[in-house]
Amino acid sequence: MNTDRSLELYEESKKITPCGVSSPVRVFKPFPLFISSGKGSRITDADGNQYIDFCMAYGPLITGHANPIVMKAAKEQIERGTVYGAPSDRELELLKRINARVPCAENVRLTNSGTEATMHAVRLARGFTNKRGIVKMNRGFHGAHDSMLAISGSAEHCIPSSAGVPEDTVRNTYIVEYNNAPELDSLLQKNNDIAAVIMEPVMGNIGVVPPKKGYLDEIRKITLEHDVLLIFDEVITGFRVSGRCAQGLFGITPDLCTLGKIIGGGFPVGAIAGKEEIMQHLAPAGPVYEAGTFSGNPVTAAAGSAVLDILSEEIYSELKRRTDTTTSAINDLLTDRNVKGCIQSSTSMFQIFFGTYSVTNGTDIDGIDLKMFEKMFNFMLKSGIYLPPSPLEVNFLSTAHDDSDVNRFIDAFDLFLRSIRS
Repeated sequence: MNTDRSLELYEESKKITPCGVSSPVRVFKPFPLFISSGKGSRITDADGNQYIDFCMAYGPLITGHANPIVMKAAKEQIERGTVYGAPSDRELELLKRINARVPCAENVRLTNSGTEATMHAVRLARGFTNKRGIVKMNRGFHGAHDSMLAISGSAEHCIPSSAGVPEDTVRNTYIVEYNNAPELDSLLQKNNDIAAVIMEPVMGNIGVVPPKKGYLDEIRKITLEHDVLLIFDEVITGFRVSGRCAQGLFGITPDLCTLGKIIGGGFPVGAIAGKEEIMQHLAPAGPVYEAGTFSGNPVTAAAGSAVLDILSEEIYSELKRRTDTTTSAINDLLTDRNVKGCIQSSTSMFQIFFGTYSVTNGTDIDGIDLKMFEKMFNFMLKSGIYLPPSPLEVNFLSTAHDDSDVNRFIDAFDLFLRSIRS
């Protein structure tokens, strides 16, 4: 496989942007591939090599690359204008779709990214409750803003996870384990200054970690008992795991949620949604400031509305069927080849973990085999299959993937396991 052009572009890019990329997750050894085009389930790099794409831009492309219906909607809006700095009919169309389908979404405010959405949701929770504390899950990621860039330093004390974040900024951030409701209950019993718990209902930033049976019900019960807001970060799971998001799939309605990725149809987007009583605290209706020049962008809204119109219960069932086929086959291969590992999934998202038979929370991640994952990633790449380059990211299926794509993934994985045993 010739990748000379990608290397040339990477060397040039490194001279003008840190490590040659605009986001750190895009780097892998020896160098990241530069992509020139995408269509359906395929991407093509700068050297003309084609890959079946299971990264899918880290989640937004549930209808595949350059879906003709989505592209048509975006192009029609581009001809009408790309940004107005004023409300638009396209923006209202997207807002209506979110309001109708997301259980908690009595009010919706559009933003430009998932990071913006979670940042403003945290501020809103604090402004509504007049409390300071925010609880997140161990290893949970809720955007690259200061109060969420925190890790446990000791019991009930967080430290920054990034240089440039003052310790005072994370002084009111607390961390508990996912899938451990008693730990959250214990924290809230000892601290009456907690504004909200923010969490992914299905963790999607340490691979895929689904909730244990009854866990989300317990979280909802505990937060209500302690008068603490529950924020579901559905930037990944929103319209990914079901047509009513994870909250609809599991039957748990949070006070607020954040959305992103899929609702933009491949364009930058984010959203905060929630109970009207809380959302009306956002400016100019209330005292919590939030704004953005490109928020509610009409091109994004047109593309996002087109995607949501495509999605149906039949499509989610088909996506789940293909994911279940993948999950079953990969688990069988790991067992047959006597390789310690597992695959975990939720509807159309999955991830393979080596070195463990189960991942249920952030601490479990410490036991995974990173070197084995790197070997698999490189083997699959050379086999024409593009995966997220980190074991803590997620593989995504789209409506553009068919059974032959899934079978090629399974066959390539089988060859990989054979190669490490030969």
